[in-house]
Amino acid sequence: MTLNEAWTELFGGAPPQQRPAAMTLAGLPSAPGGGGGADLKADEAPWHAAGNTAGELRTSTGTSLTDLDSANDGVTGATAGFDSSAALTEILGTWKTRLTAVRDECGRLEGSLKAAGRDFGEREDATRRKIAAEAPVPPQKKGN
Repeated sequence: MTLNEAWTELFGGAPPQQRPAAMTLAGLPSAPGGGGGADLKADEAPWHAAGNTAGELRTSTGTSLTDLDSANDGVTGATAGFDSSAALTEILGTWKTRLTAVRDECGRLEGSLKAAGRDFGEREDATRRKIAAEAPVPPQKKGN
């Protein structure tokens, strides 16, 4: 049995040497004609922007926690004897817990996202330098 026959029997279709090579990234085919598309752009800026947004959310959530405490100052004393007083105290506690968790997570994400962007940028630069260093030098024209 020839290699082509064995391939067809095992995998079906034409053996690899009879099909053009193709590359996929995340399951998407390459651009027509190969070589990838011009749409692929790599940049660390989105990571930093996401980190900045997380930082802004952390700050605003911290402000909301302060506002929540201020808004509830004196509520317990002013509502003493009402059934709603206990409910308000319980709700205040659960909202403070939730907002504190959101604030803390945003703080963690801010650093992680910015670090990812920085690391991504450093790796991109290192890869570019390595490719440039290993690229063949084009031949010089005689007489130049």
